[in-house]
Amino acid sequence: MKVLHITRTLPQEMLGPMYLSRAVKNAGHEMRAICLPDVRWLQKIREYQPDVITWSLMTGNHRPIFDVNRFLKSKFDFFSLMGGPHVTFVPESAREPGVDALCIGEGEEAIVELLNTLQEKRDWRGIQNLAWADKDGTIRKNPVRPLVRDLDSLGFPDRSLIYDAQPLYRNSPRKVVVTQRGCPMLCTFCFHHAWKNKIYGAKNSDYVRKRSVSHVIEEVQRMRAEYPLEFVHFLDDIFNISSSWLAEFCQRWPREVGLPFDVILMANLTKEEHIAQLKSAGCVYARIAFEAANDYVRNEVFKKNTERRQLIDASGWIKKYGIRLGSLNMLGGPGGSLEDDFETVKLNIECKVDHPLCSIVQPYPEFELNDITKNMGIAVAELDQFPSQFNRDATIDVPDKQAIENLHKWFPVLVRYPGLMPLARKTVHKRWMRTPLLAMYMLYSEWMVTEQNQLYNQARGLGRVKRWGPVDFGTRIATKGFIRVAGSLGAKVVQRMSTKLQMGDERVVAHVE
Repeated sequence: MKVLHITRTLPQEMLGPMYLSRAVKNAGHEMRAICLPDVRWLQKIREYQPDVITWSLMTGNHRPIFDVNRFLKSKFDFFSLMGGPHVTFVPESAREPGVDALCIGEGEEAIVELLNTLQEKRDWRGIQNLAWADKDGTIRKNPVRPLVRDLDSLGFPDRSLIYDAQPLYRNSPRKVVVTQRGCPMLCTFCFHHAWKNKIYGAKNSDYVRKRSVSHVIEEVQRMRAEYPLEFVHFLDDIFNISSSWLAEFCQRWPREVGLPFDVILMANLTKEEHIAQLKSAGCVYARIAFEAANDYVRNEVFKKNTERRQLIDASGWIKKYGIRLGSLNMLGGPGGSLEDDFETVKLNIECKVDHPLCSIVQPYPEFELNDITKNMGIAVAELDQFPSQFNRDATIDVPDKQAIENLHKWFPVLVRYPGLMPLARKTVHKRWMRTPLLAMYMLYSEWMVTEQNQLYNQARGLGRVKRWGPVDFGTRIATKGFIRVAGSLGAKVVQRMSTKLQMGDERVVAHVE
C-alpha cells in the first residue's frame, strides 16, 4: 500500500509523520510526503497514485485541510485518514465531506493495521483508534489501544520522509529530537491533560514515557552521519522530568555527541544541579514556562502548580550558569485582568529574561480551559473562530480584549526595555495602534531571531561577517521586504525564500502546549 502525507511547510520539522512512516515502512508498505506550497503537488499525487492520504490537524488549521482534502477527493481515488489533536477531540470531524476515517490518539499501530486490512480488502471498521461517520451521520468510535509503553521499540523516526519532500529541513544544521511522550502536569491550556484523562484514562505512570539515553544518542549519531547537524533542539515539554535520566544524559552527551542543544524546563522540577549538569553537557538555551505572574491565574486557572519563587529560582540558576534564558507566557487568561498581564511583563523583567515568548490564551476543544470559559460564558462559539496563529488575536470575550492584543505586541520589547512601560500603558487601549504595534513586534521578533542565530552560530564555532548580528538582521528584513513586494508574482524563488526564513522561528514553534 502507498501512503502520502500532506502538510504545510512549517518552521520546524514534523516528527509525528516521521514516526508514522517508520511504522509503515517497517510493515512493508510505502510512504511519501508533500510539503506545501509545492507547484508540482497535483502532478506528484497523480504520479504516485497513493492508496491512503494522511493529514494532521490542529484546531485553527482544520478548515483549510478539510477543503483541500475534499478538492483532492474530486480528482483522485484514495482513502483519507485524519489524525492530530483536532480530530482526536472533535470526532464530529468525521462528518466532513471526503473524510473516510479519523485516527484517535497514537497512530503507529492503527495505521499499520489499517493498511494491512485495506490491502487484504477486509472491513477496516473494527480497528482500534479509528472513528468514522455512518451514512446517516452517526459518529462511530472504536476503543483506543493501550499507549506504546516502550518508546525505543518504535525505532527512529523516518526523517527521509520529510527531508526528501522539503530539502530545507534536511539542509538545516539545527534539527529536532524528542525524548519522551506524555506530561505529568495538569495545565488546563494543554492537550496533555485532555489526552491523558479523556482519551486514555491513564495514570501518569502509564502516560509519561521516556526513551532510553542510549536510544536518543544513537539517533543523533545516525542523523549526524547522514545529514548536516550542528545543533539539537529538544522538543520535550519537560526535559528535566527525571533527575536520573538527566544525569545520565548530561554525563554521556558531551562525550558521545558533543553538540550544543536547547531545552524546555519545568520550574517546579528544576534544581540548581540540573542547570549545572545541562551547562556542562552543552546546553546554551533553556526556556521556562512562566505563563502568568498572578498566582490565581497561574495555579487556579492554568493549574501550573508552580510557585513564583520557583520561577525566580530556576531563572536565576539559568542566568548564573551563562545559559540564555527564554520564557513562555500567556496573556488574556480568564479570571485575570489587564493589570495581571502587566505583572507578567514585570516578572519577566525581574528575572532578566533574554528571549521572552508570548501567546494569547486559546481554549481549544476538550481542554479544561475550554470548560472554564464555558462556565464563565465567554467560550469561543464556533470552531472556525479559532485563529491559525495563536499569538495574534484573543478569541474569548475577556475584558480589555483590545488592550491585551496590543500588550502582546509590546511584550518582548517591554521585557528588554522596561523604561517604555509608561508609553505602553498609554497606547494599549488604542485600536489605531494595532498596526504600528504589530510592525514593531514583528521587527523586534526578527531581532530576537537574530540573537538566537548568533547564539547558535557561536555554539557551533562560526563567526563569518554575514553571521554578525546587524548583517543577519538587515538581510532578514531586506529579504522579507522583497518577498512582500514580489510575492504577488508567484515566483518559485520567492516562495523558497519565504519558506526558508520561517525555519526555526520560535514565535510559531516554541509555545507548543
